[in-house]
Amino acid sequence: MKIVLLKSKLDPWKEIVDYQRSIEAHHGKFGATASFVGTMRDFNEGDCVVDMTLEHYPGMTERHLQKIVESAEQKWQILDVLVVHRIGALRPNDPIVVVAVWSSHRGAAFDACRFVMEQLKSKAPFWKKESLQQGGRWVENNTAG
Repeated sequence: MKIVLLKSKLDPWKEIVDYQRSIEAHHGKFGATASFVGTMRDFNEGDCVVDMTLEHYPGMTERHLQKIVESAEQKWQILDVLVVHRIGALRPNDPIVVVAVWSSHRGAAFDACRFVMEQLKSKAPFWKKESLQQGGRWVENNTAG
């Protein structure tokens, strides 16, 4: 398991490839890799979003993400999980999050990947402040899965 919070730009595909190369103990064991990449939209709640700042509580956020991954490991037979999430300033089209799951079989990889992403989106302690053309606001609700 690897969980990373980044202030710098995120290249989701490089993160996946680099991590997959690093998990030598699992080489030859996984038959499936499921991944999800979330990017920043330029709209929310009917308004144009110019940019966004993602805040977190250091230590608490990482522990919460670890618990989400551990829950997935208990529910499905998965070999490894990667979660990389941006923090700080973001612009539309910037990748925000990548979740990748390795498993022997595709069903477990797909199901665990969706579970991790949905739990992250609905329960992880991140706070979003959007800059709009007419001011700014804190995002109160996440989008439904």
